[in-house]
Amino acid sequence: MSTLIAIRDAALTAGGEYSPAKEKAANRGIYNGRSPLLHRRVKQLLGGLKFKLLFCLSLLCLVVWFSSKIGPFMGWDPDLSSSISVPNRGSYTVLINTWKRNSLLKQSVAHYASCSGTDAIHVIWSESDPPSDQLRAHLKNIVLKKSQTVHKPNFRFDLNEEDNLNNRFKPISGLRTDAIFSVDDDVIVPCRTLDFSFTVWQSAPHTMVGFVPRMHWLDEEKNGMAHYKYGGWWSVWWMGTYSMVLTKAAFFHQKYLDLYTNKMPSSIHDYVMRERNCEDIAMSLLVANATDTPPIWVKGKIYEIGSSGISSLNGHSDRRNKCLNDFVSLYGTMPLVSTNVKAVEAGNEWFW
Repeated sequence: MSTLIAIRDAALTAGGEYSPAKEKAANRGIYNGRSPLLHRRVKQLLGGLKFKLLFCLSLLCLVVWFSSKIGPFMGWDPDLSSSISVPNRGSYTVLINTWKRNSLLKQSVAHYASCSGTDAIHVIWSESDPPSDQLRAHLKNIVLKKSQTVHKPNFRFDLNEEDNLNNRFKPISGLRTDAIFSVDDDVIVPCRTLDFSFTVWQSAPHTMVGFVPRMHWLDEEKNGMAHYKYGGWWSVWWMGTYSMVLTKAAFFHQKYLDLYTNKMPSSIHDYVMRERNCEDIAMSLLVANATDTPPIWVKGKIYEIGSSGISSLNGHSDRRNKCLNDFVSLYGTMPLVSTNVKAVEAGNEWFW
């Protein structure tokens, strides 16, 4: 304050009039042209930025730690290394079961070759005559033309000497994927829907994930023996529950090919071969018995391009009931687990 008074007095003594502008100019000279208020504001701003940066980093570390703790607790494990062991984790092998329907086979191979997730296509061939050279060349050419990726899917026929429905679940050497998509030659699943179902399977790679749900229920119990009913689509729709997905359009882990062929009771193999039916029920029981978990039904449109199959024949439901109960008696228990969970692609739904 004494300095300011001295400046003002000096100005008056020099014969000039006092003005605030002269005083302000004199003050700038005293503080070397820098304002202490500006210093304070710069320091406050830098201090605030440092605080915000440290706060954000701390919050990020907390989120990462919390995610690592809560994820496994909720049943979701982002590390699938224990369950997906082969290089092509982002791909699947399409296993097409066919029988004397070459025109349908050509359409099916062409379609699945165009799906970006397809790593390989294997055709299960159980006819007495091997595929002709013309058919082989045609299908290989289709795969090369239809594939949308730089990596072209491997294609091959898996030949069998006898007509046996168990052939569709034989182990395959040289597979590069853990994921198997089992499909009949007359079933077309759009690529986008197929890729979505594959992501569902990746979240639960030890169970079956498919598009055709079926169910069972306890019908009656006599003399200590339980008798079960096999329910088709309308039973699933009415009851709102299911316990199987059919292998006419389903994902499962390749390890079940070995379990089906080499570990499942041979009496079930004989039954399937003799009855020419129910290999899909046998696979559902096998997976449920191994995991004690239900399958996952994926809601999505699929297209059946062939004529009616054995499911349209008279007595089909009775034969399926008999298969189910005979297999349960061979297992000694009912391994199927019911559920009402359904996987839906949210982008295709009106309401989330």
